[in-house]
Amino acid sequence: MQEKTVLYLVPTPIGNLADITLRALDILKSVDVVLAEDTRTSGFLLKHYDIRKPLQSFHNFNEHKVLGALIKRMQDGEVMALVSDAGTPGISDPGFLLTREALKAGLTIECLPGPTAFVPALVKSGLPSDRFIFEGFLPHKKGRQTALKTLAHETRTMIFYESPYRLQKTLEQFAEYFGADRIVSVSRELTKLYEETKTGPVSELLQYFTEKEAKGEIVIVVAGRPE
Repeated sequence: MQEKTVLYLVPTPIGNLADITLRALDILKSVDVVLAEDTRTSGFLLKHYDIRKPLQSFHNFNEHKVLGALIKRMQDGEVMALVSDAGTPGISDPGFLLTREALKAGLTIECLPGPTAFVPALVKSGLPSDRFIFEGFLPHKKGRQTALKTLAHETRTMIFYESPYRLQKTLEQFAEYFGADRIVSVSRELTKLYEETKTGPVSELLQYFTEKEAKGEIVIVVAGRPE
């Protein structure tokens, strides 16, 4: 196993740029190249902290194509940092494939601790956080109903990511499969100026977000089925 770290997984702020860690800044300043989900978004972050490092696109649509070349470059000693648009790489963002292949190649990886949207949403929901499951985004079409039927029996707190455009539909389906009185907590725009969290029965939140258009990134925390 190679001892020198050649790949750093670097969490970036989910909204407030001040949430980046000092260590993350040090790593971004020290690597040879930054792999970014969106070079424009990451470029803004690097510019804000006066970090001048080459950026290379690495996202869901090109990761298979560039994977082999990146592994070869790291085997040759190039040090890279992987960042996503927001939060920790690999959590509903690109990162898993690169990490897996780097480990297969015997390369040393480090993942820095840092921002992840579902953690503050879970903690501030008031729902049990000692046992929970993270589901990320539900399937849009195929497999969605099957997933909801299975999760209707889940007793642990459940966490989902959702688009503002599908929030109303998702809450309607939660009412159908989990029951209209199931407690849910919807957090949006976490760490940003218009951060908002609403917690209550599905029926109440469905009415609220039917009357008020939701904007921004959304995390939904759902109480598990009573045992």
